[in-house]
Amino acid sequence: MNRVLLVVIVLGSVFLHACKPAAKKEKAEAAAVNVYTVENADVYYFDKYPSTVQALSQVSIVSNVQGYVTAILASDGSKVRKGQLLYKIDERIYKAAYDQALANLKVVRGSEAQAKQDADRYVYLNSYHAVAKQLYDHAIITLDNAKNQTRAAEEAVRTAKTNLNFANIYAPFDGTIGFSQVKLGNIVNVGQTILNTISTNNPMAVDFIVNEKQLASFEAIQSGRKAMPDSLFTLLLPDNSLYSATGKISVIDRAVDPQTGSIRIRLVFPNPKNELKVGMSCVVQVHNQDNGPQMVIPGKAVVEQMGEYFVYVAKDTVINQPSGSDTKEKSADAQNDTKSKLHAIQRKIKLGQTIGANVIVTSGINDGDKIVVDGIQSIHDGSIISVSNKDSSSSNREKQGK
Repeated sequence: MNRVLLVVIVLGSVFLHACKPAAKKEKAEAAAVNVYTVENADVYYFDKYPSTVQALSQVSIVSNVQGYVTAILASDGSKVRKGQLLYKIDERIYKAAYDQALANLKVVRGSEAQAKQDADRYVYLNSYHAVAKQLYDHAIITLDNAKNQTRAAEEAVRTAKTNLNFANIYAPFDGTIGFSQVKLGNIVNVGQTILNTISTNNPMAVDFIVNEKQLASFEAIQSGRKAMPDSLFTLLLPDNSLYSATGKISVIDRAVDPQTGSIRIRLVFPNPKNELKVGMSCVVQVHNQDNGPQMVIPGKAVVEQMGEYFVYVAKDTVINQPSGSDTKEKSADAQNDTKSKLHAIQRKIKLGQTIGANVIVTSGINDGDKIVVDGIQSIHDGSIISVSNKDSSSSNREKQGK
């Protein structure tokens, strides 16, 4: 009987224990994060554009006469002066043609002199009606023909002399010559064989592409309607070093590319040390001209999702407020504890220019918002967070001003 009573007591205890409400779940632990207070500030930065160095003048050297290369008089890669002799083409054929043209000119000039003497005689006789009219007319016509033959012979001499001169090829302007594309003994064809390329050195052009929406700003700078600081256009060389000189707008292309909505702009930079080379890939830095403070935040605070950008704002908003029977079972102390927690609220933002480790935000957050900058991987929208750092905004603003 005692055993039965004991079993009943044990079973009853188990039953009563099972009927009690489930124990409260453990409180979710708050994720430790660092925050940054957003504050509008004046920002100094550059808009950057990929660019290519070009020569203001560049020509391919070709020959106007055909023949063998008999002399190469400029070293590859050397600086040349305007009028300097660069190449010589075999001139024997053209020298012979020139000599022949000169000899022919002497013959026709002699014929013209003879025709003039005959014409003068017949003119004199005709004034006394002492010669037949037909002989007089023929003498005048013969003289005119002789004069025309002389003019033709003189043109032939000029042509032969020009061809002879074309056998010597000179530099069209001061500049640097490239690698010779022909060797001694190579035959060159008229207007087809490129012997070399020559380009100017100083100044140099730098071309870059901008969106058509930015065109008005650059046109205002070019026309002088917009104030332009001395350091408006600077250049980063391929090794990421800053070029010593600054540039100025030279040309804005005549048309926008309808397929890309972009337009080419050309800057001109002095190049006294020949540091800029044709074809060099550089980066044009345009000092930003936007007026007024802007919001700059650390780039590590930004989360990208499907091409959109977000940040987590620290808010003391309660996400799941207890209600109904649960509210009655919670104590007032527990409710107050829930209300005191910070939550990470996800905000969609739009980004502007990247400035080193920071980025400009154009919309989505407000001045004074506290955003999460560390510990982002361990939170999601609505996560409870605890701030473990002092506000880092002041130190970041000091870095931006440098």
